[in-house]
Amino acid sequence: MNRRHVLLSSAALIATGGYFLTRPKGGGEVDLLPGAANAQQAEIDTSVIADMQLGNPDAPVTVIEYASYTCPHCATFHQGTYKQLKADYIDTGKINFIYREVYFDRYGLWASMIARCGGAERFFGITDLIYQRQAEWTRAGTPPQIADELRKIGRLAGLEDDALEACLQDQDMAQTLVAWFQQNAEEHGVESTPSFVINGKTYKNMNYDDFSALIDEASGN
Repeated sequence: MNRRHVLLSSAALIATGGYFLTRPKGGGEVDLLPGAANAQQAEIDTSVIADMQLGNPDAPVTVIEYASYTCPHCATFHQGTYKQLKADYIDTGKINFIYREVYFDRYGLWASMIARCGGAERFFGITDLIYQRQAEWTRAGTPPQIADELRKIGRLAGLEDDALEACLQDQDMAQTLVAWFQQNAEEHGVESTPSFVINGKTYKNMNYDDFSALIDEASGN
């Protein structure tokens, strides 16, 4: 997906207020409700969104991954190259690794809200589960069915039902996340996912050997 389409899809999410989930009291089918607020009516303070990071914050190299939870290439990256990157560079403290979400659609936004629902300590574990089960939850059927599959992932990660519902229905947070993504995409020229920023320079998806070479070069090795 090119940059123009990325920005249009996030703008559309805001313009329509997004879609949020609620369960009727006493059970029953899940309804989709449009959010009431419109991000264009006021400035959004995106400083409240925390960067999710691993590794050494003082490392000479910072790697930022831009990825969408609904992107198959991102799932492939996390099942392969990312594991090598984590073992060789993140766990050893050679880099500061930051993960930033990209929103192509409302489902990716919902997945992000579930991942962040567990806080920084659970974020990467939930992210791994979301990617591992991407083929299942993204193809679950209707929007309510997809949301239920995401809830299952949240429960598997130890989140309580009340917490999951509160996170999924947090309209202000959803709009702030979309505005935050738009700012990041503009700053780093994100045109596709996954994309990577290594010490301020943006790269498209690559294999592990190329990734490793760029990190080593940035660190002066």
